[in-house]
Amino acid sequence: MPSRLHAVYARLVPRIRRAGEMTGDEPAERARVEAWHRTLDRSLPTSAVPRFARHWSVVTEEVAGFPVYVLTPRRRAPTRTVFYVHGGGFMAPISAWQVRYAVRLADAIGARVVMPDYPLAPEHSWRDSFGPITDLAARWAAEPGGIVLGGDSSGGGFALAVGLALRDRGGPQSTHLVLHAPWVDLTTSTPETDAYDEVDPWLFKGKMRTYAQWWAGSPDDLGRPEVSPGLGDLSGLPPALMLYGTRDLLAPGCRLLVRRAAAAGWDLTAVETPGLIHVYPLLPYLPEARVAFEQTVEFLR
Repeated sequence: MPSRLHAVYARLVPRIRRAGEMTGDEPAERARVEAWHRTLDRSLPTSAVPRFARHWSVVTEEVAGFPVYVLTPRRRAPTRTVFYVHGGGFMAPISAWQVRYAVRLADAIGARVVMPDYPLAPEHSWRDSFGPITDLAARWAAEPGGIVLGGDSSGGGFALAVGLALRDRGGPQSTHLVLHAPWVDLTTSTPETDAYDEVDPWLFKGKMRTYAQWWAGSPDDLGRPEVSPGLGDLSGLPPALMLYGTRDLLAPGCRLLVRRAAAAGWDLTAVETPGLIHVYPLLPYLPEARVAFEQTVEFLR
């Protein structure tokens, strides 16, 4: 049974994130999001990380016109890299929660963090960042210790798509994949999606389909493995851990990934937790998140 704190988060997080279904048509939503983008401070948000500057140094690289943050622990030399792709429906920037999670994980396994701040939809599609981010991941995968390729929500799907591309290139791959409620099927072909729309307090079907169209850029690209990696060839991928709850609109896609992984012979460990909301492992102080974190660290060790 979900904890009391989880029940609080299930009420408050959607309010804090101003979650809600689209109130107008696609052009109105596009105008709203583009106007919001013009107000954004795109610097790395570190407010959720206690004494961040004392423990981490940040170098900002520019890749194909967008920033990539390299976070290195000050007090010990990293032995590997967490290459973390942030979620947010492909239209929201890096959040403080995502930075907090990435550095906690990196600290637990003796790693640095590489976090690309990729261009957002609707102004941009996958074509504007996928190749450069895959090149970047390949470069870090060749470094000592390799990379743990991870992400949450849309970032989890992006990370999986990069994993597929690295496999197809035949060079260095990630050592592991860590996926938190990844968005892996932007076609929303799983029939259970409508039912989950009724129980998820945070994600909404209309927005999901609109944002998927923006990220794909073209209806013909929705099913491509770079956009919907859950529909691609999953054979030959590194071991992976996927964690998700059942009050999540993306749960049907996660279950689809489990079925397709089994058919492909991919070593995917899936942890489905009843009653929990979207990307619950990233929520601060949540008992269920603490369990998920311990499971993740054990998997990576």
